[in-house]
Amino acid sequence: MAQANHNLVVMIMAGGAGTRFWPLSTEGLPKQFVPIIGKKSLLQKSYERVCGIVPDERIFFLTNEQYTPLVRKQIPGVPPENIIGEPQRKDTAAAVCLGTLISQKQFGNPIMAVLTADHLIEPVELFQDTLLSAVKAAHKTGALYTFGIKPSYPATGYGYLELGNKVKSDDNIEHFSISSFKEKPEKSIARKYVDSGRYLWNSGMFVWTVEAIYSQMKQHIPAHLHLLREAVKHYPSSSWERSLRSCFAQLSQISIDFAVMEKARDVRAVVGTFSWKDVGGWLAMKDLLPSDTHNNHQRGRVHTLNAQDNIIYSKNEQETIALLGIKDIIVVRAGDKTLVAHKDYLEEIKQLVQNMRNKD
Repeated sequence: MAQANHNLVVMIMAGGAGTRFWPLSTEGLPKQFVPIIGKKSLLQKSYERVCGIVPDERIFFLTNEQYTPLVRKQIPGVPPENIIGEPQRKDTAAAVCLGTLISQKQFGNPIMAVLTADHLIEPVELFQDTLLSAVKAAHKTGALYTFGIKPSYPATGYGYLELGNKVKSDDNIEHFSISSFKEKPEKSIARKYVDSGRYLWNSGMFVWTVEAIYSQMKQHIPAHLHLLREAVKHYPSSSWERSLRSCFAQLSQISIDFAVMEKARDVRAVVGTFSWKDVGGWLAMKDLLPSDTHNNHQRGRVHTLNAQDNIIYSKNEQETIALLGIKDIIVVRAGDKTLVAHKDYLEEIKQLVQNMRNKD
């Protein structure tokens, strides 16, 4: 059983719009707030993964300002001032920088874990053990840690981490130096990565000391630090939101990987052997839903005839959906909205949703 670490601060990024999960996920209620699998939302599951090892007052949520009421409703134990509403979406460098400065102001130089609210991870105990192994190593070495996941297939939807030397093993949890970050590859390149055994999926989760990441941001994104430092001076006073809004309007949009991690020197990975699913879009449901003998993955009362390799999802599990003579199709029912799409076109859902908004 993982033990509590009272020098740890957890920042959970939960600001995504979840467009690729339309119609279950909408602008007003994105996927992280929806119970996609089971009774609890992805946000609630992300909180439950860490609440046993860090006190509520050291757990923060970085979300879009329109979603702060949703976070407060679903996570009532966390202090309201720990739910940070970003006035604009400026990618992960802004969120991480903001979280770093708030952690520094509130706690000095704690160890900081940056996690996400759109992953499914099991078992929780193994994840906690892996997290705390990275926490100990980051505290001792000052290295910037990321979580790498052993690839189970040549995924093209994830970035990859190229492994360097193995630096330690902590109760069978392996630590490696990172040689390089690789962007989402084509299928043939992804297959080479997996076959080589030298690459991990980049999970987008991190652990470091505030001092270590602050030093790297000072070197690589000083404008972010300068602008956000001015805003954080007002945290959590009545002028905080106004100051943050003014600051965010001036920030450039860039990810923490591009801005810092790919340029930093001492970057390491702890290898996650737990089950990890990035619930990024409907194809991810293939690994989460039961299937019939014809590889139709389904939720709801589904009937098929001469149909195969489809994904059928109904928010109302009592609703009946029938498929006849089709293959490689996604069918999603959520209230009064329905999506029917070919698997090869799922990346265009975002454009489809935007087109619908433009017509409304």
